Amino acid sequence: MLLAGAMGRMGESLRAQLEGHPELALGAALERPGHEALGRELAPGVRLTENAAEALASVELAIVFANPAGTLAVLREAAARGVPCVVGTTGLQPGEKKELETLARRIPIVFAPNFSVAVNVLFHLAREAGRLLGDGFDAEIVELHHAAKIDAPSGTALRLAEAIADGRGPERDRRFVLAREGETGVRAPGTIGVLALRGGDNPGEHTVVFLGRGERLELAHRSSTREHFARGALAAASWLLGRPPGLYDMEQVLGLSAGV
Repeated sequence: MLLAGAMGRMGESLRAQLEGHPELALGAALERPGHEALGRELAPGVRLTENAAEALASVELAIVFANPAGTLAVLREAAARGVPCVVGTTGLQPGEKKELETLARRIPIVFAPNFSVAVNVLFHLAREAGRLLGDGFDAEIVELHHAAKIDAPSGTALRLAEAIADGRGPERDRRFVLAREGETGVRAPGTIGVLALRGGDNPGEHTVVFLGRGERLELAHRSSTREHFARGALAAASWLLGRPPGLYDMEQVLGLSAGV
């Protein structure tokens, strides 16, 4: 297995989880050009490289946690070689997501903003709450991450907003409010607010608040480590082997949505 972004926060956690894994083993490791650890041996016979073609030449699948440009470079090479990919990169722009979808016609890809089992249950619950509570409740999302996170709002928070909108129905307006300041006026009906907080070393917290008249419902997930994210990504990798080309998500991996 190739691990792209091997020296990042998630890469370190994934490498630790791979030790003694019953099905998967590190076969190649990739990092950005110029990284200070290039050439370091991360496992017996596995040295960190910046060459995606070289890294993909001898593996059966890849897990990619990299920046958007690096991720797409790996996916293009993987598609050319028929290598399935698990992708946890966030911050992709619409055009980049479109290219990822196009590449998924050639290889199977699991693309998820969050690989935690509990977070994906939260997506499911947020969708159901949006459906059951309907227009009578406003929805707000608050997320907190470490100071080094470079994108905001988090991919998980945006996916939660999409889940709520999905639950409300395709005919509903999908307006996400990512910032408020000044005289904003009365809250527009149907909007979903997403607020990002940054600081410290927090791996991630997400709270969904449904606000009605005289009552509110809160759904929350809080992480204290990254181990569960790594376990979920490895479960997705095992699940992906043998699948036909297509774009899959973690809810399908866990059997929480149709199309498994």
